[in-house]
Amino acid sequence: MQVTELRGDRHTIGALHGSRHADEIHRGMAVYDHLFHDFVGLDWPTARRQAQRFLPAIERHFPAILDEIVGLAHGAGVDFDDILTLNCRSEISLTQANGGCSAFSLARGNQWLAQNWDWRADQQHNVVALRIATNDAPALISLGEAGMLAKIGLNEVGVGVGLNAIRSRTCGTGLPIHVALRKILESPDFAAAKRVATDDRVASPAHFLLAGSGGDAVGLEVQPDPPGEISPHDGIVTHTNHLCASPGLADFPRADSHSRLDRLQRCLDNACLKDMRTEPDEINVETLFAILSDHDNSPVSICRHHNPAQPESERMETLFSVVMNLDRRELHVRLGKPCRPLSALRVSL
Repeated sequence: MQVTELRGDRHTIGALHGSRHADEIHRGMAVYDHLFHDFVGLDWPTARRQAQRFLPAIERHFPAILDEIVGLAHGAGVDFDDILTLNCRSEISLTQANGGCSAFSLARGNQWLAQNWDWRADQQHNVVALRIATNDAPALISLGEAGMLAKIGLNEVGVGVGLNAIRSRTCGTGLPIHVALRKILESPDFAAAKRVATDDRVASPAHFLLAGSGGDAVGLEVQPDPPGEISPHDGIVTHTNHLCASPGLADFPRADSHSRLDRLQRCLDNACLKDMRTEPDEINVETLFAILSDHDNSPVSICRHHNPAQPESERMETLFSVVMNLDRRELHVRLGKPCRPLSALRVSL
């Protein structure tokens, strides 16, 4: 895994992203074409038409990103609507899909943000790491799927964000999830990042785990209405794939979401108790990757492996794991399973 460097104005950044990852973008479009059909019975042309309804919110809340979408489409040799559809994939169908991912933030010596990203194995080879430097926003690092504007990452002012999918049939107005994540990563400070969820709003439910250098952290269960908020307890916020702070919103999680959340909290409590006997700085990257590698209750564990016993549409596994030190502006990623990664990478800003 390598970092793709993207510098310039927004159109240039998009064009570079599209040309350097054209093969991955085309493969990703094929993956989501199949997924849209399986989950909601839509073909790609119909999904493109559905994506159009999110343009007004983007034009209102984040118009600058449209130039990047134009460039991305040009670089990859596809249409604007194809890139828009990729970036609206959650709103088009994934409100009907079971989610994975286990995420946490931790304030011990430094402010940490970490998670496993669990998804379909056919997207493994379409994962990219982007370092983006434009002339009107903080530089940022994003891990995600080729052709998408952002997913999980941090920026040069120490703002970081993680993502957990939420299965809910709710979808309204607001920014698409992946557009909102990019706006968060371009925020000049923690307060501005939080306002993307509270003021701009997000079209479909998800959990954004937001953290900032200096000890800021909050879990935001985003949706078209005001988000549910989860404050740190003893410096810790944890989340998997069910709603914890949004009683007015219905969700339909996997049963293992609750067991993974309980296990994640126990692992963090044990790690913190052990290391607090010495110094807070004893919490380190390896400590946190060990938690993300946990196999308790396998195959539906924090570190998720292929499970042929599940129906094909329900299968997912850990495609990458990330540990971020926001005070140091460092991001550590393991591609594949954290217990036996395909490759590893450290990126800093």
